[in-house]
This record gives sequence, structure tokens and C-alpha cells, in this order.
Amino acid sequence: MQKSVMSQLQTGRLYGKKWPMRKELAPLFLEFRVIRATELAITVMPILAMLTLFFQLNYLGSDFLPQAIASALFFISLPLQGLFWLGKRAQTPLDPAMQKWYNELYTKMAANGYQTQLSENKPRYMELANLLKDMFEKMDRAFTKEQF
Repeated sequence: MQKSVMSQLQTGRLYGKKWPMRKELAPLFLEFRVIRATELAITVMPILAMLTLFFQLNYLGSDFLPQAIASALFFISLPLQGLFWLGKRAQTPLDPAMQKWYNELYTKMAANGYQTQLSENKPRYMELANLLKDMFEKMDRAFTKEQF
């Protein structure tokens, strides 16, 4: 099912907030780097777009207005690209090896007192983010060290 661009961006923002930003996960998943880059781009790129627009118009004149607008729009689009990628990734089903690891992790957590329903037969990266977040928040440090 196709999602609108706006809902994809909202899903990406939600996924970025749900994903546990732990250094143990950084070598295993791209999300750590993409979320960090997207957060940086959200803060820096609008300022850079305004500076680019200002300096190009100030020093080159109004003849370069189309180029200045194109440059500004490019800088503004960079954080949107990160959010779009995160939204797409959140809805992507886990591959078989990752799904097996997800099920094993859920089983170990349930054996140690974790109480929630396994979400569905084909979990997506959003469910993995929820499970990992719960693991780091609700399980003890010995359990998390054992997993990573």
C-alpha cells in the first residue's frame, strides 16, 4: 500500500524518535548514522539555505534569483530526504535472518519477564525499534550486555 509523502515523513520522524540511539547498535544498523545526520540537517540546513539565498542575492544580484532559490531548496530538501528514508525503512519488513533474531530476542525477553504481545507474523523495522527500545529501557544491564 502506497503512503503519501507527508505520512511517510511523519512515520520517519516517529521512527527516528523510537529508535534507541545506543552505540551498541551503531555497527549493526544504519539508523544510528541516518538519524544523527538527519537531526543535524534539521537544525543546520535551514540556516544554510537562508545564508546561501542572502549571499547569492546580495553579491550576485537579482539576476541570479533562480539559482539562489534552487540552492536554498536543495539545502532544505536534505533533512526531508533523511526523514523519507527513515519512513521507508520503518515500513520495510525484516529479512528472514533479522526476523529470526527478532523472534529470538523477543523469546529471551519474555523468558525474563517482558510482557507484551508479539506484534505480527512479518515484523517491520518499526516493531524492531520498539522491541529494542523496550529491551534497553525495561531489561537489566546484564541482559543487554549478553545480547550485544
